[in-house]
Amino acid sequence: MNPKAPELLLPAGTLQRMRAAYDFGADAVYAGQPRYSLRARNNEFRMEQIAQGIEEAHARGKKFFVTSNLIAHNDKLRTYLRDLQPVVELRPDALIMADAGLIMLVREQMEKGLWPEVPIHLSVQANTTNSAAVKFWQKQGVSRIILSRELSLDEVAAIRNDCPDIELEVFVHGALCIAYSGRCLLSGYFNRRDPNQGTCTNACRWEYKTQAATTDTDTGEAVPLVQLDGFNFAQEDEEAASAFSTVGNGQRHPEANKVWLIEEAGRPGELMPIMEDEHGTYIMNSKDLRAVEHVGKLAAMGIDSLKIEGRTKSHYYVARTAQVYRRAIDDAVAGKPFNPELLLELEGLSNRGYTGGLMERRPAQDYQNYITGHSASQRSQFVGEVLQVREDGWTEVEAKNRFAVGDRLEVIHPSGNRVVQLDAMRNQDGEAIEVAQGSPIRVWVPLGAPTEGALIARLI
Repeated sequence: MNPKAPELLLPAGTLQRMRAAYDFGADAVYAGQPRYSLRARNNEFRMEQIAQGIEEAHARGKKFFVTSNLIAHNDKLRTYLRDLQPVVELRPDALIMADAGLIMLVREQMEKGLWPEVPIHLSVQANTTNSAAVKFWQKQGVSRIILSRELSLDEVAAIRNDCPDIELEVFVHGALCIAYSGRCLLSGYFNRRDPNQGTCTNACRWEYKTQAATTDTDTGEAVPLVQLDGFNFAQEDEEAASAFSTVGNGQRHPEANKVWLIEEAGRPGELMPIMEDEHGTYIMNSKDLRAVEHVGKLAAMGIDSLKIEGRTKSHYYVARTAQVYRRAIDDAVAGKPFNPELLLELEGLSNRGYTGGLMERRPAQDYQNYITGHSASQRSQFVGEVLQVREDGWTEVEAKNRFAVGDRLEVIHPSGNRVVQLDAMRNQDGEAIEVAQGSPIRVWVPLGAPTEGALIARLI
């Protein structure tokens, strides 16, 4: 018996991205008020946009969830119910919440009949990692639990078995925090911008330099030394991690056992101590989560929703991830084996390298290297958006990155993708040109149909 298809849930930072998510296969999207979600920046969803989003979603038979998942301080507690009431009256398909006190207040309003009943989904910010916690929240009236990213596939399966009568949701793609989801202090320390108030500056992803240090014998503080000639910290860190990931007698470089300082590119002279052990450095950038290869396992467990992170990501990111994970879900439900081409399509997105996170223990070696072993020539780069199509098949494209006559272009469309060889290009005056250098250039190219609303990628 084939598994039931889990819901595919995509981020919506704008109405345009919401529409792209639906066009390319999403069943639902999530968006939030800037003041009460964890996306205060790059978020166009005020009341007007939320109302329009819910209306459009329901007209298409789709779902629209409102994210309200901050951990509130008292200053926001005073205004919370007042500001949320008009949102609830729009009848979103769920509220995504994390704060126990706010959940209590909202449930009280609903139980008194003052607000319409709207399902509450427990945000990943609540860090639910065990069956007892799931059952606790179920008793509080929560209808879905978004499980912590810190769980393995085996742990997710165990919770599913222990809690069969509540919806469970799992993140499968997007940025990872270096702390328990959203509970990092870096941004607050550097910029006084609290991650759990929606203003995280992503300090873990800034560019840092390393500098050798020693410990002051009087104060015990780390103090800088002159950088060692011939010692590359990043290289030695990688080699050390590689040695410790295998069973055997891997040797650490002696310099890797010393105290080191890091320097962020935008703060020259501000040297901060870091600790490094066999697992690597701590205040550092995490790779992005990619679990498309695990979709079949999650569907077989009976997970109700698969969630993609990225409300500040591009239109292209939303469309591409929706399309790839839609295909993975449909293949899993149809009983088909995993298609490694899906990994390659995700490689075309801007990313910090991919990881399966904590879903499974990382093997000592890659037992199956899908990327280099399967059509590596199909890597791609996003280069443009289609603006309009003429009856003769010539298409106006707003270039986002450079492409040229002779390139192989992938036309990414909700009806299916296709590859074309670009044999001509014209500028806005109708003159033949060879190269579109990138934004804000607009050019005309012959792509044929269907092309309306398509995105264009260059195959590398």
